[in-house]
Amino acid sequence: MPEIPLRQRLREALPTAMKSRDRVAVAALRATLAAIDNAEAIKPEEATRQSLAIETLPVGVGATEAARRRLTDEDVAGIVRAEVAERESAAAAYERSGHPDRAGQLREEAQILAAHLAA
Repeated sequence: MPEIPLRQRLREALPTAMKSRDRVAVAALRATLAAIDNAEAIKPEEATRQSLAIETLPVGVGATEAARRRLTDEDVAGIVRAEVAERESAAAAYERSGHPDRAGQLREEAQILAAHLAA
């Protein structure tokens, strides 16, 4: 049986978390899926045109759409690992500044994402 890609597992986990009203999981999954989507966007310098002359500009519906990057499964896993590390780092900072409740929430988010990496 083929392994389900990480991105798909995250997307499938979101409605489940929403139905169970798991606010921590919803926050972690939404932010991570947004980070993955953002990583697919092309950089502005890649989207610039050679010429801005009006006669060379594309015309019509979707003419100015740029193709998005295709991320490999390893790229997606790297983004999720970065999201886990970011939450753990922020949790440590919150802990140091006397906000253990916020630190706990971020650690819980990190654990949720790490569990998806391990699956």
